[in-house]
Amino acid sequence: MILFPAIDLKGGACVRLVQGDMARATVFSDDPPAQARAFAAAGFAWLHVVDLDGAFAGKPVNADAVAAILETVDIPVQLGGGIRDMATIEAWLGRGVHRVILGTVAVRDPGLVRDACRAFPGRIAVGIDARDGRVAVEGWAETVDVSALDLARRFEDAGAAAIIHTDIARDGALEGVAAAATGALARALATPVIASGGVASQSDLSALKAYEADGVCGVICGRALYDGRIDPAQALALLAA
Repeated sequence: MILFPAIDLKGGACVRLVQGDMARATVFSDDPPAQARAFAAAGFAWLHVVDLDGAFAGKPVNADAVAAILETVDIPVQLGGGIRDMATIEAWLGRGVHRVILGTVAVRDPGLVRDACRAFPGRIAVGIDARDGRVAVEGWAETVDVSALDLARRFEDAGAAAIIHTDIARDGALEGVAAAATGALARALATPVIASGGVASQSDLSALKAYEADGVCGVICGRALYDGRIDPAQALALLAA
């Protein structure tokens, strides 16, 4: 199971939000490339990067910070936030992003997701963010009347590398992961699932690890790493076991 450290970009800085609220942002670093280097040096095999401003704007906003991260580290980067058309997908993949995350367009333009999966096998993930079981889009500003499971099932035959499922109510709140619910989602799908939202301690990682055989292939962690609640070496050893 892969542990993805999160670098969320707002105004060119690394921040963490609480439940996706841009007004509740804590700045952890004003040097995203340095933070990326620190995560790479700690032994992480991937980075999870999100352009938060881009998610609201519907187009890349923190492109300079993302480019600086790509120039700084050699480990693969998965990137989401404001990626809404094929030209942007192609541009980021061409600049060195290993995997692009498509969220809002999974609802607004599912055909684009399918086209991207065909054009770039293994390099497209579908981001499904849910609040009270319903999918949220446009930087989580709008909730639509479709469940996370129903949306994920629409892309079962598309060839997506993974479903990245975020529990918005838990995101950044350090309240623990919904491990059983994540495991149930993974069991219902053939596409691997990456969990996001609520990781607060190593016990949360252990809880998710128990569902690895069900298809939970990774977990994204932000605030608990920045706060020092999770030791990178211990966490990586646990998930690699």
